[in-house]
Amino acid sequence: MGQSPSDERRADLVGAIRGGDPDQTTESEGDHKAASLAHALYWQGIYIEILAMQEPVIERIRGLMAEQSPDLRHQVEETSAPVVEPLADRFRERLGFWTARVRELE
Repeated sequence: MGQSPSDERRADLVGAIRGGDPDQTTESEGDHKAASLAHALYWQGIYIEILAMQEPVIERIRGLMAEQSPDLRHQVEETSAPVVEPLADRFRERLGFWTARVRELE
């Protein structure tokens, strides 16, 4: 028996909610209080790489928006920007956390 539409969680909505929570960690980050320096450096590197991918995407969206009609810009501001930008903010927060943790452990 399949799930009804009301039982299904839309991945885009779940991602948007999760993306906007700066305290949301990935499952594999583990217990940050018990993290070794190697663990903290690893996660710092992961978030550096993620942001290296995310930030050009955001800049590209902004650049494309500037070239479009007001109606299209509004649609992007209502749909894409609220998902992509909070996600990047979350990654920046996590990078800041792990950078601070690296300093503590050094």
